[in-house]
Amino acid sequence: MLARRALFALVAGLGALTVAPAAAAPKARTMPTGRGPSAVAVNSVTGAVYVANGDGSITVLGRDPVHVGGTPGDLAIDESTGRVYVANLLAGTVTVLDAAGALQSVVPSGVGAAVLDVASDDNKVYVGSGRTGSVGVVDTIGSVLDALLSGPGQGFGGVRVDAGRQLAYLTNIDGNSVEVLDLAAGDFVASIPVGQAPTGLALHTASNTLYVANSGIHHLSVVDCATRTERTTILLRSEASAVAVRQSDNTVYANGGPDGIVRIDGSGGKTSGELSLGINPGGVAVDQRTGTVYVTDPVHDQVHVIDGF
Repeated sequence: MLARRALFALVAGLGALTVAPAAAAPKARTMPTGRGPSAVAVNSVTGAVYVANGDGSITVLGRDPVHVGGTPGDLAIDESTGRVYVANLLAGTVTVLDAAGALQSVVPSGVGAAVLDVASDDNKVYVGSGRTGSVGVVDTIGSVLDALLSGPGQGFGGVRVDAGRQLAYLTNIDGNSVEVLDLAAGDFVASIPVGQAPTGLALHTASNTLYVANSGIHHLSVVDCATRTERTTILLRSEASAVAVRQSDNTVYANGGPDGIVRIDGSGGKTSGELSLGINPGGVAVDQRTGTVYVTDPVHDQVHVIDGF
């Protein structure tokens, strides 16, 4: 028979085990947008979220949509100024908005302006064409097209700028590759084979790792930017077209779940969770400060706002 003190210690220990809190489940809510939302971007300094809609409008979440015309596609934010840059494929322009969503200017940016990213320190926006292999370089101070660079392929599906290393990465949809642009030289310097029909991509700057959503196959490519090779692939349950990464802990989010999003441990290179949203989601963005994930729902004209995932 156990001594009284030992029995008390055992019961106390069991009690401590039974009351340990379980991990909190993710909390998701929805917010309305314009019709057919596609891309989404978040200003992690202010928390403002911007959504490009298929009806020619931009939604600043919590406010009425702002009509900008055309077919707005990709979005990028200069967090140092709060300005929002919107690619317009049909017009071949970039629309510049202030932080509140008010129109600042419209800049011609080359035929088929489809995807873009900001180099804040250099006061540049790099705009990849969805119809040619060209890249427009927009001067954000003068709001003018500074240069139009020639590149490979018949259209780009995504772009990410690494301003610190003076490089940009663009997905070549038809070439099944990521093209590397040297920003200082203004030339393409390498081509990295990845999966089928690559589109969205996200860069984890600390590890110099690129995550590439291959929209034609069920896996995500993980690219070592130092060696410019595909390090590995991560199997998903559905094709992914959009991906985002939280810089603080290298957590990756992609729309590669069968009816929602998938979370990936970037350091371990493995899927770490799935969250069903009941639809095939569109764009994905993450607030670097709060960890909140935003996912567009083009079927129901809304954005899913997800905390704790």
